[in-house]
Amino acid sequence: MEMIPNSTAEIVFFDLETTVPNQTGRRFWVLEFGAIIVCPQKLVELKSYCTLIRPGDLSMVSLKSGRSDGITRETVADAPMFEDVADCIFDILDGRVWAGHNIQRFDSVRIKEAFADIGRPPPVPVGMIDSLGVLSQKFGKRAGNMKMASLADYFGLGQQKHRSLADVRMNLEVLKHCATVLFLESMLPNLLISSSRGFPTVTTRSRSSNNIKLLNKNEGETRSRKSPPTFLGIQRTVPYAKGGLRKVTERMTDVLCKTQDKQHIVSNFLTFGT
Repeated sequence: MEMIPNSTAEIVFFDLETTVPNQTGRRFWVLEFGAIIVCPQKLVELKSYCTLIRPGDLSMVSLKSGRSDGITRETVADAPMFEDVADCIFDILDGRVWAGHNIQRFDSVRIKEAFADIGRPPPVPVGMIDSLGVLSQKFGKRAGNMKMASLADYFGLGQQKHRSLADVRMNLEVLKHCATVLFLESMLPNLLISSSRGFPTVTTRSRSSNNIKLLNKNEGETRSRKSPPTFLGIQRTVPYAKGGLRKVTERMTDVLCKTQDKQHIVSNFLTFGT
């Protein structure tokens, strides 16, 4: 089992908004980068950074967006090019633990491509936390699918905006809520984990170390769009209705963040121990 090294390394949650190629063989263009640096001991935001990015081929950006806050061609027409913000992006990512939803298969690949376009080496993380894999294995599909929008809706956190900075902050809140639920279940498993009828079935993955790990520079990567794959595994039932634990998790999050054990609780959640 590989784990994040026990050090003072900060965690950076980041997210990219990109074009979506409508033809095979066409590339992704980064349109927005957003990130927050988080203290791993207190789970508080230390710094944030966000920028729109004008792509090399502006014609690849849609004139209109199907989302209310979506990015259009006009939105990025006067934005800086990637090479103009590359130093800031490099500084915020390099040497930190990377965290995000499906970043292993999508965002980290796009970052490497963007730096390759300008002839520069990419930033290198010291570890990676992909919340898509972590939550699939630990939390299961009680929220439905594993998309960030579904998870946020399950906990009553609002609608996903599909804008980088808002999405990474939502990602962190989803992890906090999931960790709280799992902590409560571990304390009272006979009461909070039930096989009674009428409760949704949870699907969890078999154990894997692929979603939290130290990175190998020679490790290959699979390229894909930011959509979660289908997971198969063990099933169990949990008696929680959609959105029913929001107040409980908020109170428990406050309590946990004030105790000395908070780092141990979250660390256990973010590792694949027995």
